[in-house]
Amino acid sequence: MDEIEHLHQVGLKATAPRLKVLEILRHGARRHLSAEDLHRELLLGDADVGLATVYRVLGQLEQAGIVARRSFETGHAVYEIDEGRHHDHLVCVRCGRVDEFEDPAIEARQAAVAESRGFQLSEHRLALYGLCRACRPAGSAP
Repeated sequence: MDEIEHLHQVGLKATAPRLKVLEILRHGARRHLSAEDLHRELLLGDADVGLATVYRVLGQLEQAGIVARRSFETGHAVYEIDEGRHHDHLVCVRCGRVDEFEDPAIEARQAAVAESRGFQLSEHRLALYGLCRACRPAGSAP
């Protein structure tokens, strides 16, 4: 299904700002972008879209279940395409870079901890904070 059909299926018109935001999120160099990052990308592509429009479009896409908003303790919120699969995040506390990862051993351990304490998990989120390779001082260990 293409983007236009997908938008119509969730009750949204296929406007130029929506299509451009989705294009950047789906095919851009990074999977996790803030509203400001998206706005910058749109301006670089000569799109005449204001920041308020970007926020409004992101809110509509989030409400429609196409985009997921992730807020981290750094005060940094990013958006990504909601593919319906669980994953966790690594967040750089200096530059705000967000990488995702999946680890079956971590997932199993979290489920075991919950079960051992009588919890039935409905959802969970894991974010690990530190410095990405680009922000670490030269020669420092990972």
